[in-house]
Formats: sequence, structure tokens, C-alpha cells
Amino acid sequence: MAIVVMAGCGKEDSAKPSNSYVIGTNADQSNNSEGKGAHEEEPKGGSGQSSGQDAEHNGDQPSGESSNGVDKAAAADPDSIAVLINKELALPEDYEPSDLVYPDVRFTFKEKIEKRMMRSEAAKALEEMFAGAEEDGIYLAGVSAYRSHSTQRSLFNRYVDRDGEEKAKTYSAVPGHSEHETGLAIDVSGSDGKCAVEDCFGGTKEAEWLAQHSAEYGFIIRYPEGKESITGYKYEPWHLRYVGKEIAADIFARGITLEEYYDAVPVSGTP
Repeated sequence: MAIVVMAGCGKEDSAKPSNSYVIGTNADQSNNSEGKGAHEEEPKGGSGQSSGQDAEHNGDQPSGESSNGVDKAAAADPDSIAVLINKELALPEDYEPSDLVYPDVRFTFKEKIEKRMMRSEAAKALEEMFAGAEEDGIYLAGVSAYRSHSTQRSLFNRYVDRDGEEKAKTYSAVPGHSEHETGLAIDVSGSDGKCAVEDCFGGTKEAEWLAQHSAEYGFIIRYPEGKESITGYKYEPWHLRYVGKEIAADIFARGITLEEYYDAVPVSGTP
């Protein structure tokens, strides 16, 4: 059973990217450019619920319906499980989930710390997914889940100091733009932790199981292979995002991204 814990966020100013989105139009969805970002908690080798708050969307805010009939209001609601956060669309800098809990699943570490938490609905779904995987002989472990704004800022600034801002943006999200800040995302590995947040995870039986079954529990592979020019990030088979079973099933069946689900695609391709 999950244990409810409240967590705080930092309130520092976030850097703002300059690109914009066209919401609900047929923007160029070419998948030919290579994704440049990885959501690794620590890059390898040094490089590489309703509160009334509105998301700080740079560019057009989602409203009404997209061309495919999807209600886009949820995309702009930071408390929605279907909020759209990416390199262009940000959470309010003072946002903090009100329902963070510790999911009762295996992690690659023992401490009950921030990155072990998720929002309650997502945590329950995670428990069900891990149990379902075990029934199939697949043993999963969480690597990194919730990350506060202040933690994301600290991580990002560390990378900027080490590698410079341009390079840091290729593997770390600007504060406010990380899905981990929603409490709905988690990086997952096998129980042995091998290939955790590394490209080699894509070749594991755990990654194969997640690709085929995570949508049954309401999760999507947020940064799928071949969609780098839409998501702005390289393929991350370990990065799961909870959106609920209905949306996850639709995204899985159509082989699309959350951006495409909302008909929201970067004008300039991969940032």
C-alpha cells in the first residue's frame, strides 16, 4: 500500500526556451532529425490533481478540441494526469503535486527519498504493472520518479557548470520542463539495475515487456524510437509516463506520441 507524503518545490525562475508550438494544426511531423536529449538522472560520461494553477505554456495554450477530436484542456492543466510537458510547455514554477506517495514497488535504492515518490493514481498503477510483469516472469525496478523544481534546477545548473548550457540541454530538461516534476513519470530498469537509463536497456526483456504491456496499466513510452523530431528527445525505453488507461491505449494503438495525441507538434522540429 502506498504511503502519503507531502513534498515541496523550489520557486526559482526557470529558463524559457524560445521555440513555439502550433496546437491543432498540421505542422511538419518529420521524424528524420536526431533527438538530442536524454532524461538521465546522471548522464553517463558527463555528456551525454485541482489547484487552479495554469501551466506556463510558451506559445499557444491548448483549448477546445484538436483536429482529431481530443479535448485539449487537460494538456494545459498541471493537475491533470494528461498534462503535456515538454521542451516548449512548462509547469508553473511553484507547482507541486498534492498527492505524492511512495509506491510499494522495488527500486534500485533503499532510501525513502524524493525520487521514489509518484502521484497516488500513478503509484497505484505502477504497483499493478510491476505485479503484472512478475506474473510474466519480468522483474522491474524503479530508478527515478518525482523530482521537485528545486532538484531539477540544481541538476540542470550542475550540468551547465560542467558542460555549458547548450550541451546540458541535450541531455537534461530546463527546470519546469521535466516530466519528473509532474509526479507522473518514472525511469524503470530491470531488478538488477543493469543498463538503467542507458541505451542498452532497449535490448532487454524488461524493455520489450514494457513496450508491449505498459499501456495496459495507463503508461506510455514517452520518448519512442523514430519520434525524436516530435518529442525533442532521443529514444528512451526506460522513461514511462502515466496518462491513464484510455489515453495510453489510444496512443499505443496508433503508434503516436503525446504531442501527436494533442495535435501539438514543434514548428522547428527537434530543438
